[in-house]
Amino acid sequence: MKKLGIVITDGVGFRNFVMSDFITEALSQFDKIVIYSGLPKSCFDDFNSPKLEIIELPVFIEKKGTWFFRKWKELGHLQKFKNFYGMNDNLVSGLPRNNSARSLIIKGIYFFTKYVNSTSSILFAEKLQFLSFSKNKITKRYFEILKEDKPSHLFFTHQRPPYLAPFLYAAIQLKIPTSTFIFSWDNLASKGRMLGTFDKFLVWSKLMKEELLYFYPNAKSENVHIVGTPQFEPYVLDKYKSSREGFISKFGLDPSKKIICYSCADVSIGPNDPLVIRTIAEALRNDEINTEAQLLVRTSPAEDDSRFKAIRDEFPEIIWNVPKWILTRENHQESWSQRIPSQEDIMDLRALLENSDLSINMCSTMSLDFMLFDKPVVNTVFGNLENGLYNDQRFLNYVHYKKVIDGNAVTIAKDKKELIEQINLALNHPKERELERKAMIDLQIGQDLEGTSKRIASTLASFND
Repeated sequence: MKKLGIVITDGVGFRNFVMSDFITEALSQFDKIVIYSGLPKSCFDDFNSPKLEIIELPVFIEKKGTWFFRKWKELGHLQKFKNFYGMNDNLVSGLPRNNSARSLIIKGIYFFTKYVNSTSSILFAEKLQFLSFSKNKITKRYFEILKEDKPSHLFFTHQRPPYLAPFLYAAIQLKIPTSTFIFSWDNLASKGRMLGTFDKFLVWSKLMKEELLYFYPNAKSENVHIVGTPQFEPYVLDKYKSSREGFISKFGLDPSKKIICYSCADVSIGPNDPLVIRTIAEALRNDEINTEAQLLVRTSPAEDDSRFKAIRDEFPEIIWNVPKWILTRENHQESWSQRIPSQEDIMDLRALLENSDLSINMCSTMSLDFMLFDKPVVNTVFGNLENGLYNDQRFLNYVHYKKVIDGNAVTIAKDKKELIEQINLALNHPKERELERKAMIDLQIGQDLEGTSKRIASTLASFND
């Protein structure tokens, strides 16, 4: 019996693997599917199939010993690859600034892993991490769940959440084959270690496969499968399509004016968002933009729009798209992970991508979203170490984003003057970087959007053959 276990941890995983066509395609490829969910079971009420079962996972919370060995593993990985800017940036930002007991332990691990960071030492730390929670009551519960269900394959839709390590450990001990999907384009070259060792890997592109084999030399090439990503599949699904007229009417846009879309980061990396929004709004008011245009701002799904209240009051002409993501559970240790998108929001996003004339953002994956619709992209990085603003210019050195810049697919604005110039250039010559945008999509995504879910489901089914 081909029985697929799917581990969905958070709202973004829900968007990618539940709100795409993946579950439907997987149901056609497997005899039974069990979704092991980090979200409330009620999130899946729209699915009604005798072949589908939802199990809400009890939440594992790390004890001190587990935390210590995980930290050792993750810092060892970052130290091993600190010649990559993103890895080193995470090392620098993670170094404690005080001398609390916990901070002194972390500093000790930093010192140790600076000299001891071989692959074998990292895997040894992982072994100790797994042993540390092997007797935990939640781990034992995970064993019980998997023994009862007996999935023939267990697919993790995200490779990083450390609280899933006991679930992976249980699968390994029970000899259940496992695979994972590399969640985002920046994960391999700038983030810490995966949560554990998987049998198979699903990646976006040839580029991502090369990265995975470099950063995880124990992985074998034949176990890394290029499938694209379901992140963008809603853009080719009929159920998320809407009309331009409906979009214009819903947001109160002027159909005679070009649409400039600024998409925000969350507050942790987007504290310069209000400054950039104000810069664009003032340029429009002062006729520094030489095309009739209007500004639409989409905030981050990870937060509400409360930090923009002052700018909303100051510039009532700005149109706002606050993503309609539903908080499914209160009082969760990672409340952002419990927000899931509505169908309405995915429709709004697709309409925004289709109908905007220019995308402005801070080195976001939204750059790819807009390139898929062949829209020009300007990346704003106003902050550096000298001017007192949040230093977002450092992201230009991250490996995944350096490829976007070097590929000439976007323009970079480091101040108000450059931003206004680039807005005018993009609105007047929208096709100027068309070939570069297409090349970047081919490099980063690697597969057609149409059929993505079917491709992933077929790949997973082939693991059972």
